[in-house]
Amino acid sequence: MALRRGGGGALGLLLLLGAACLVPRSAQVRRLARCPATCSCTKESIICVGSSWVPRIVPGDISSLSLVNGTFSEIKDRMFSHLPSLQLLLLNSNSFTVIRDDAFAGLFHLEYLFIEGNKIETISRNAFRGLRDLTHLDLRGNKFECDCKAKWLYLWLKMTNSTVSDVLCISPPEYQEKKLNDVTSFDYECTTTGNQQPRDFVVHQTLPYQSVSVDTFNSKNDVYVAIAQPSMENCMVLEWDHIEMNFRSYDNITGQSIVGCKAILIDDQVFVVVAQLFGGSHIYKYDENWTKFVKFQDIEVSRISKPNDIELFQIDDETFFIIADSSKAGLSTVYKWNSKGFYSYQSLHEWFRDTDAEFVDIDGKSHLILSSRSQVPIILQWNKSAKKFVPHGDIPNMEDVLAVKSFRMENTLYLSLTRFIGDSRVMRWNSKQFVEVQALPSRGAMTLQPFSFKDNHYLALGSDYTFSQIYQWDKEKQLFKKFKEIYVQAPRSFTAVSTDRRDFFFASSFKGKTKIFEHIIVDLSL
Repeated sequence: MALRRGGGGALGLLLLLGAACLVPRSAQVRRLARCPATCSCTKESIICVGSSWVPRIVPGDISSLSLVNGTFSEIKDRMFSHLPSLQLLLLNSNSFTVIRDDAFAGLFHLEYLFIEGNKIETISRNAFRGLRDLTHLDLRGNKFECDCKAKWLYLWLKMTNSTVSDVLCISPPEYQEKKLNDVTSFDYECTTTGNQQPRDFVVHQTLPYQSVSVDTFNSKNDVYVAIAQPSMENCMVLEWDHIEMNFRSYDNITGQSIVGCKAILIDDQVFVVVAQLFGGSHIYKYDENWTKFVKFQDIEVSRISKPNDIELFQIDDETFFIIADSSKAGLSTVYKWNSKGFYSYQSLHEWFRDTDAEFVDIDGKSHLILSSRSQVPIILQWNKSAKKFVPHGDIPNMEDVLAVKSFRMENTLYLSLTRFIGDSRVMRWNSKQFVEVQALPSRGAMTLQPFSFKDNHYLALGSDYTFSQIYQWDKEKQLFKKFKEIYVQAPRSFTAVSTDRRDFFFASSFKGKTKIFEHIIVDLSL
């Protein structure tokens, strides 16, 4: 039976097929040995009513299949691929709610597809993939939620050469009973949520080595990162490749048990402070002639015994850095640039085993916050007349804090306090003191790092015992809410890096591979 284009719609075709089936049963049996009990069959067509499955034992030259009042719940991928000669497929008044990707794969000759009066809730974006000869698609009697998940269908309807019946919306209220083709808000609503673009973090690149810290710097319009790798005894410097769109090796500073690499830019010079557990710590300078970093000066072994953190800061246009020393015998020490090199400027205190130092501007005054597992975090304030840091206070009732990091949201100063045992904390400066905003469960945490991309503010909580958590700031509730779990083995730092209008963060791993995640816009129509 040749299929006639146009005229009569699905009902006419079904009646025509039904008439073709009104031949004596004995004649049908002679032509088709095995016709399913719920179906009527001819040589070229099958009509099934109330079936719970798609007939499979049929001749290969069947050109028309009609399934009416079926009880199957979904159209699965390649559900009709055993019927490659189909030219017409009618699926009317069934109970299925989902049409999966590649549902009609293999039907290269299908011209007519009728899906009327069903209870469809979801059509996957690749459901119609492979229907290269389709000329008519009938979706009447189905009402769709015309939200972002229907954006792909909206776009497909505009691009297809097939004749498609009107697709009506059941929601949202402003589009109820209107045609999907008339929805005009997809471009805005499917990339924004309350003026905030929906985001996600996906793995962009995996580096095949362990690391404990990552620092980023810009030089001559290029972006670089310096990665401390104690097990490989390297400070690996990477650069962003604008063509390949990934981070590639640029230079390698070798040493012994390197735990920190901190870049310092002064005028057109680039230095890297390399903190080591053994063999002393050093400062390297980039040499244009050699196109690599070469040793510039040593840091006194007598003062720095077990470096744990490096913090760079400026006061009155002068450049300083501090190395927090976590040994009993060492001294956390501030170093200052004097146009020729860096020299020891101030030793802060003894016997406290500092694990982290953070430079903070509080009400226009320069401060350092030193963290130690032996005491609560202490606050030092810069004395302008003496040009030294002097004790100013502490953060009470916060024992066992590994690190304090500062950040600002809407001109308000916040602190994140990392605790290995107990809950980590988020605190806010209220013009008199730091007050608690939120406690975050953090057993096994070694880092709680704040970072922001435009108006999206996050906290990355790295744990040795479970998945690391990324929290996102909820502006309405004024709290951080769980946003995403990521797996990084023994994370030690999270570092934000932006380049070529793309945003990344590096997740260092003490026991596994270093991962680079990209901050992406989510297309809600997917």
